[in-house]
Amino acid sequence: MASVNRRVLPGFSLTLGYSVFYLSILVLVPIAACFLKAGTLTLDDFVSAVWTDRARAAYALTFGAAFVAAIANVILGLLIAWVLVRYEFPLKKLLDSLVDLPLALPTAVAGLVYSALYVPTGWLGQFLVPLGIQGAYTRLGIVLVLIFVGLPFVVRTVQPILDDLDAETEDASASLGGTRWQTFRHVILPLLYPAMVTGFGLAFARGVGEYGAVVFVSGNMPFKTEIAPILIVARLEEFAYSEATAIAVVLLVLSFLSLLLINVVERWSTRYER
Repeated sequence: MASVNRRVLPGFSLTLGYSVFYLSILVLVPIAACFLKAGTLTLDDFVSAVWTDRARAAYALTFGAAFVAAIANVILGLLIAWVLVRYEFPLKKLLDSLVDLPLALPTAVAGLVYSALYVPTGWLGQFLVPLGIQGAYTRLGIVLVLIFVGLPFVVRTVQPILDDLDAETEDASASLGGTRWQTFRHVILPLLYPAMVTGFGLAFARGVGEYGAVVFVSGNMPFKTEIAPILIVARLEEFAYSEATAIAVVLLVLSFLSLLLINVVERWSTRYER
């Protein structure tokens, strides 16, 4: 009796081989090279390079600003996705298209625009600066530009889930006496948790690795507005390649641990939804 091929997808082994090959070339090889370059330092030199006061301040600002921006993006992204799915209004398609603008716009352009807007003579800065709100060359400016570049990830993650929600579930909640807030909190929001966590993770990862937009709006002041990617570039400009690579390794490990934690929370939220 001839053997039966039980594979659902023909050519699975070949496609898997190509996928692993390209993954290795694009991801694993550069990461391995980064670790090997950092390995040329002794342990004391490595610690001295990655754990200075300046480096710790850069790490804290990088992850802190990315976290705050991701939280803001979850709230704003949920509101925008809700409006785009639940309401009909003029220029809706235009607004839907503008959500993707940060993905197509060069990040350097975003940084230049934000810095021009929030300087004391800018369109917004001339009103905000007299109130004590400094949006350029401050940590607030970094958070604002990270919100801009990370917002599409949350909107595009939550929007399809809202599209697929069954309206009969909300009608059932209303027929049982639930208010709009109770329906949203106890019926709709639990179904959105996995998508919101995923959007948060994507926005957070984008914020941690962002350089082009931040470099123009932050002012790059050590201990104040210098993020870790800018510190790496500063080390490269000093021709301290091993030290720059060592900082990149620390940033890579911290990013991986953060995304691993977010993945655990995402799995928990999926089980909670079920």
